[in-house]
Amino acid sequence: MVDPYETDELLNQYLLFHYGADDNVLPYSDGPRAALNFPVRVVEECIDFRSLPQSPVALELGCAVGRSCFELSRYCSRVVGVDRSRLFIRAAQQLQTNGRLAFRYQEEGNAYAPAVAMPPGGAIMERIMFEHDDVLELRDDIGKFDVVLLANLIDRLRDPKCCLERLQTLCRPGARVIITSPYTWLEDFTKHENWLGGFGAKGDRIHSIHTIGTILGDAFDLHGVKDMPFLIREHARKFQWCIAQ
Repeated sequence: MVDPYETDELLNQYLLFHYGADDNVLPYSDGPRAALNFPVRVVEECIDFRSLPQSPVALELGCAVGRSCFELSRYCSRVVGVDRSRLFIRAAQQLQTNGRLAFRYQEEGNAYAPAVAMPPGGAIMERIMFEHDDVLELRDDIGKFDVVLLANLIDRLRDPKCCLERLQTLCRPGARVIITSPYTWLEDFTKHENWLGGFGAKGDRIHSIHTIGTILGDAFDLHGVKDMPFLIREHARKFQWCIAQ
């Protein structure tokens, strides 16, 4: 089975999702415009940098093509972005090194429009390190962080519980952990027995957020819950509109 995150199709979709102009992502005035710019909003709306120590360091697990890492570099002295997709990490590194990356996005059928992805102004490139790795098998010396971001990652892991259980070892005292997910549990990525939400063995409804809280246990305090809409364009007339929690 081909990993969809190692295909040009998803690479182009994610480059548009992370770096595309609003009118290219959503060319309809009556569409869900509040769902645009998710990789920027998840940093700006979910992290109070005033409450962090001086010169904080950040880790993003599942950084995809890197936009949130570039945003984090404005506030953090060091940012590490990790993703298991070689294609995505290579694209993020090219953006970091060259300051631009040409791609294309689908209009209809085999009709594509050209585009150029560019890191945002104000990003500090020398603060960022992009690494190709499985987030479930992180190197032991990756360090500890003041900010750990998992944006729409856990429902794409083969063992989300394992990832959540390791968070405490990645955090400095007082660290902020931001977890977002639309909870799209699919056996293509996560075996049913590893889903965090759905129906339990006794037929009782299980909410993913409650399972996350149980796994994190006493190591973390819940500071807030909010809905975070996001929009991924597949082509000019088909979109994924999702509500991450």
